[in-house]
Amino acid sequence: MASSLESLNRWVEDVARLTEPAQIHWCNGSSGEIRLLTEQMLASGDLIALNEETHPGCSLHRSSPTDVARVEHLTYICTRNRDDAGPNNHWMDPAEAHAKVDALFAGAMRGRTMYVVPYCMGPIDSPISRCGVEITDSPYVVANMRIMTRMGAAALSRIEAEDSFVKGLHSTGELDPDKRFIMHFPEELAIKSIGSGYGGNALLGKKCHALRIGSWQARSEGWLAEHMLIVGIENPQGETRYIAAAFPSACGKTNLAMLIPPESYREAGWKVWTIGDDICWMKPGADGQLWAINPEAGYFGVAPGTDHKTNPNALAMIQRDTIYTNVGITADNQPWWEGLSEGQPVSDWQGRAYDPAKGPAAHPNSRFTVAAQQCPSWSPQAEAAQGVPISAIIFGGRRPSLVPLVFEARDWAHGVLVGAAMGSETTAAATGAVGVLRRDSMAMKPFCGYNFADYFTHWLSFDKPGAKLPKIFHVNWFRKGADGKYLWPGFGENLRVLEWILGRCDGTAGAEETAIGLVPGIADLNLDGLAITPAASRELLGIDEQAWQSELAAIGKYLDGFGARMPQRLKDEQRMIAEALASKPAKSIRAANG
Repeated sequence: MASSLESLNRWVEDVARLTEPAQIHWCNGSSGEIRLLTEQMLASGDLIALNEETHPGCSLHRSSPTDVARVEHLTYICTRNRDDAGPNNHWMDPAEAHAKVDALFAGAMRGRTMYVVPYCMGPIDSPISRCGVEITDSPYVVANMRIMTRMGAAALSRIEAEDSFVKGLHSTGELDPDKRFIMHFPEELAIKSIGSGYGGNALLGKKCHALRIGSWQARSEGWLAEHMLIVGIENPQGETRYIAAAFPSACGKTNLAMLIPPESYREAGWKVWTIGDDICWMKPGADGQLWAINPEAGYFGVAPGTDHKTNPNALAMIQRDTIYTNVGITADNQPWWEGLSEGQPVSDWQGRAYDPAKGPAAHPNSRFTVAAQQCPSWSPQAEAAQGVPISAIIFGGRRPSLVPLVFEARDWAHGVLVGAAMGSETTAAATGAVGVLRRDSMAMKPFCGYNFADYFTHWLSFDKPGAKLPKIFHVNWFRKGADGKYLWPGFGENLRVLEWILGRCDGTAGAEETAIGLVPGIADLNLDGLAITPAASRELLGIDEQAWQSELAAIGKYLDGFGARMPQRLKDEQRMIAEALASKPAKSIRAANG
């Protein structure tokens, strides 16, 4: 039987024959290697050096104007059985997909260097981590993968010791939108991506491996690969508990992962620790709890909107050793984007003289890539091999009405329905219309590598004897009043909601039972010092039963859209809530000591 390294060498040779590179470079992840690579990119114009005094070690990359976001309509799951991919994915027969994409890969690397990038998703010594190798002709991709993963010699050693690794083949090709495909072959643990140099399409460790292939691996092996942040909340007694939370793009995910407590909470001794801002792999431990790692080693964050007020931790960490993509620049060569309170742009993200009439200075989906350890709130537990124990799972979305600030699911099955029913307005991170409401189950609609109905079944399977599962909640920071303004201040004040959530986990916080779940009474939330009127508080936490009846009917139709594979348990849960909505009065559930 061939070793993983023999299998890797054969695959590299096969790819080289197909793509015909000028040379092959095996990446070792060293500082000398990345220094040389950066010098080459600065010389070629792939990178532009930024102000060394204000932003030491930082550079700017400009992608093609037609290559600035994920391309969901060109992203395929290629399983032998179409139903295994499900209606939530674009499907293509594996043989057809290989033939189509290999024809584009033929000779695609002529005159270019082919980089072989071994990487580990998660701490090198964690049993939850999984390895992969990306072959790419983009030095920009190599530089990003070095930040985003544990890349190089240590990963190659782990690959040599293990039986399998995910194979990712990438080429920027001609950057032609008509010759662009992101193909996933879950049964082969393989990815092929061509025609894009942008983030999630090209950094194959990210969404392609960590979520699409990862979710398939997770189902096969009994764990969960999720589009979730992981954050630790330390209370004044010095106890830290960990929360995993799923939000669609641009719903405050990174802000919550790096939350800075309000002044009164800081003075009382509350602290927030960042484990991860985007992806969470969770596995049941011997103790029955879910233990989680962040498989990424860096952040690939959205720049616009990042400022002192919205996310001071993120702003602080990207002042050095950061790769910026598609932001504007100031006269003294500092990066600039909309939402930044200081500086004025002179060039836009395409390198043109900045003209507001031609659009924003920074592309709405412009990014920064930075090592996780540069975050001021980074926790050393992010490197813990066993992961961190998860006390609560939070689902959220951008809903201007209907959904209250926070509610708790009654049990695990109800929580799975809450996650399945998530809806949010679309954002610039995906191509297409902005501001349209769509269901985005567990924030995984663009990322689940198999049939959503099977995915919900997998989630339900964790509810078994001996399991000590996290409580599940839903939050909505974006509810608006009749005047169109947000009712909740958000940002650091969201810790007040997390405090209630953790209070529910340990039985010290009260709630009111409603048909949709357990909602805090106004007295159950710490609103001290907030300029929120009693009327606004009632609106924030209110349940419009008639509107919720319409919502449950829409959720029922959504679930039915997945056909016969949809678990009956989830449909029963939906029907039970729909029946309860019209008749069940709210009743108060007080904490044992409250």
